[in-house]
Amino acid sequence: MNQLLDLLKRNARKSNADLAGQLSSTEEAVAAQISAWEEDGTIRGYQAMVDPALDGGENVTAFIEVRLTPERGGGFDRLARRIARFEQVTSCYLISGGYDLLVMVEGKDLLAVAGFVSEKLSTIEGVVSTATHFRLKSYKENGFMFGEDHEVSRLPVTP
Repeated sequence: MNQLLDLLKRNARKSNADLAGQLSSTEEAVAAQISAWEEDGTIRGYQAMVDPALDGGENVTAFIEVRLTPERGGGFDRLARRIARFEQVTSCYLISGGYDLLVMVEGKDLLAVAGFVSEKLSTIEGVVSTATHFRLKSYKENGFMFGEDHEVSRLPVTP
């Protein structure tokens, strides 16, 4: 049933009949599997992918690299969960490489994000450093392309 999860990730608004047809299954089997996944937490929720250039919102999105001091007996988990609970945080990931967490934050403007970083995030004991990067433009997110849907062609070369 991983194929069903793949289809739902691409378009969760498809009817059970459409999904069953694509999987050569029955509507009842599809509905039962989706219900089971919702109940056991495999499916956490549904949301629309919105093009930030067209939604009319004024919010800014920042990606914040966070270095932490791991805690004895808990590693990064307690600190990561504490950071993830802030309402400004839209996503929080444990990452390999030069930093420990990648935190996505939304704010009404640059100053709101800066305030979050300086007043809330950086003041948490165990946060060693942060580096903030602001989203300038989105091209693709969660498998969805943004912007014009025309094919890209090569530019003519002139001597």
